[in-house]
Amino acid sequence: MKILLTNDDGYDAKNIKTLYEKLSKSHEVWIVAPKNNCSGMSAAISYLNEIEVTKIDEKIYAVDGTPADCSYLGLLSIVDFKFDIVVSGINHGANIGNDVLYSGTVGAAVGGRNLKYPPIAISVASYDAKDIDFIANKSCEIINKIFAYNEFLKGKVININFPDITSEEYKGIQATGISKRDIPARPIKLESHSSKADTYKYRYNLSGEPLKEDSFITDAEAVKNGYVSFSVLDYSLNSEHFIHDVTELIDA
Repeated sequence: MKILLTNDDGYDAKNIKTLYEKLSKSHEVWIVAPKNNCSGMSAAISYLNEIEVTKIDEKIYAVDGTPADCSYLGLLSIVDFKFDIVVSGINHGANIGNDVLYSGTVGAAVGGRNLKYPPIAISVASYDAKDIDFIANKSCEIINKIFAYNEFLKGKVININFPDITSEEYKGIQATGISKRDIPARPIKLESHSSKADTYKYRYNLSGEPLKEDSFITDAEAVKNGYVSFSVLDYSLNSEHFIHDVTELIDA
């Protein structure tokens, strides 16, 4: 398989380099990833801006742009063949619950949803995983399983989150829904040295706590309990099921 490997932490991040090494044993893998950390950029693109791409190695490119830029350029410009799949990660830090809306890791994966195989975003709930070799090897196992059973996943995005575990602590994988979060903490107001009296500075605070669901296991719940979460995100962007109802609403 020809795999476009990307992330939002940067092409030189430890986790992506480890996954690249493991995946390359069985597949043709190219890294097209940001030059710098781009966490929290979702699927933003560098619209109307020039994007500089640097060839680092034979199959490694650093993009001075967003994670979504990396997918766009990797799929449509940098190479002269078609990739089979986009894999984004392994991200330093979890991407669970509503965070998938802001995640650069997920945003990079979204661009590959029309390929032969569904794109996969992979994260670990740690900024310095204690056994990244195990997590990368297990990620390869999951990716290969998706290759074998991908038909019902076409057009979707797979979001996988590992707890920070070693091979000895591994409990298994759970199919999960996306958790909702409670109200986030108030933004932190910072001291401003601006001469303008009406100018302020703020910084994001903690996200709201994940909420428990009665009808399914959430990604946050699985990771908290030591399981790998496997969620399917639907980015079809199609409101077909609502067209009739909305027509009645606007005609009323």
